[in-house]
Amino acid sequence: MPRGAVDEEPPTLPDLLRAGLDLVFVGINPGLYSARQAHYFARRTNRFWPAFSHSVLSAEARRSLDVLALVPEHDAALLDHGFGFTDVVKRPTGNAAQLEPGELATAAPLLLEKLAKHQPRVACFHGLTGYRPFARVIFGDAASAPALGMQPYTVGAMRLFVAPNPSPANAHFTLADQTGWYDRLAGFLEELSARQ
Repeated sequence: MPRGAVDEEPPTLPDLLRAGLDLVFVGINPGLYSARQAHYFARRTNRFWPAFSHSVLSAEARRSLDVLALVPEHDAALLDHGFGFTDVVKRPTGNAAQLEPGELATAAPLLLEKLAKHQPRVACFHGLTGYRPFARVIFGDAASAPALGMQPYTVGAMRLFVAPNPSPANAHFTLADQTGWYDRLAGFLEELSARQ
């Protein structure tokens, strides 16, 4: 790097949101690599795209796009197949541990505003790290001990779900585990459709 040059943070990832979506994936915040690539979950070691591709959740989108596996470059195209993307915090960092204390809680009202405006059928938070502060700010102290899976709270008609974080830093879950959580989410979306 030339003397005096500043290593600037890349611009953040745009929200991929619109009305009428079945599901919005909510990350903690964009990684620096993903922000530079301008695609969600762009790092090859992230389990999101392989797990999503192996899941029944993406089957219809894969058929429509005529691909066996989805990749980061498909993120915007998935809007046409009912899937959107956003983050709790939009500031990119090398990892979520580099967020400032309180930054996730401070961002919760803006995220709520986005979700309430677009009203997807389900918002799927990737990991309890991002969901816990959101739930505490929006629903109060009663929401301070959530678990993975469907949550007891709604935002209007929108349901909330928490899946494991697909980051390679989350060593507690395998690719098969992650795929299983997306399969459960697909089953829940089917149940919602059957009730309507």
